[in-house]
Amino acid sequence: MRDIRQRVGELFGTGETFALATVVDTYHSAPREAGAAMAVSSSGEAVGSVSGGCVEGAVYELAQEVMATGEPVRQKYGISDDDAFSVGLTCGGTLHVLVEPVSTTLYPQLRRVIEAIDEHRPVAVATVAGGLGSLGARRVIWQDAAEGSLGIPRLDDAVDDDVRGMLAQGRTGILRYGAGGERRGDEVEIFVQSFAPAPRMLVFGAIDFAAAVASVGSFLGYRVTVCDARPVFATAARFPRADEVVVKWPHVYLGEIEDEVDERTAICVLTHDPKFDVPVLEVALRTSAGYIGAMGSRRTHDDRLARLREAGIPEEQLARLHSPIGLDLGARTLEETAVSIAAELIQTRWGGSGRPLHATDGRIHGEPIAAGGR
Repeated sequence: MRDIRQRVGELFGTGETFALATVVDTYHSAPREAGAAMAVSSSGEAVGSVSGGCVEGAVYELAQEVMATGEPVRQKYGISDDDAFSVGLTCGGTLHVLVEPVSTTLYPQLRRVIEAIDEHRPVAVATVAGGLGSLGARRVIWQDAAEGSLGIPRLDDAVDDDVRGMLAQGRTGILRYGAGGERRGDEVEIFVQSFAPAPRMLVFGAIDFAAAVASVGSFLGYRVTVCDARPVFATAARFPRADEVVVKWPHVYLGEIEDEVDERTAICVLTHDPKFDVPVLEVALRTSAGYIGAMGSRRTHDDRLARLREAGIPEEQLARLHSPIGLDLGARTLEETAVSIAAELIQTRWGGSGRPLHATDGRIHGEPIAAGGR
């Protein structure tokens, strides 16, 4: 829901009932991940997607029924179903979609959920998605509070603890419990949608490439910070897509926020000037950032490695450095270079080969092998 929250908030503000369809579980080559959502208004407007176009028509019709009855419905769409081809899911995967009626009465916490996402505060929504219990029963969980009930007191307590653990990791998925809320059992399915703060992209060097990298980073869902020690270059006007522009020496700034860097953080050092990039890379390689890349020629890279070794950086840390930054796409322009960097970020997160898909075998959608992403 994160990507459609603005429109969802507007529909919520009208006071009318609308339908919210959410992917709660997937198998094999499903086109969208759990958490993908589509909203349908009482006037028939649709926003968002649960399948990239495969089953939107069927889900749209189901949303109309849900608004009419006021009752949530969980529906499975997959290649194993008799009607799989009729609804268009021909990729061989399976989607489980929960379609719920939403209003200020049915989901009073929704406004606060959207506000938390906007303000980069962690929040998770736990919903009964199958098995025993009341389908659609909901509990909203913050780091220090919870509201709503899943219908079983012991279940509420167990879910609060488990969901906060998922929220700390930014994980979305299904939890299963016993009929009385026991952790050993699978009679109740709870879908947990975690809205952890957006991962951070730290771009060091207010050069021409940085504006394009900040733009593509924002497009990919990162919260982008551009940092440079030169105030004449580090201005908000030059980086309109960045969430913040910081005027400081890069290594000083990164040292100040070192505790905030996690495995989802991407660090892009674009200065290709040793007096800037070597000190900031010394700090960066001490962090748990999932991606650390540095721009420069191969000669610059060799010189950089020599300087980092002189600074005492061990080889296992140097092996984490993506330099020269980006995949070999033959990029020439600023924008093409930004795409090559984004491609390497995605490859690092999901473990792709970087080869054309037509030249590979097996599943298209793999499992993540590292963080450094969304």
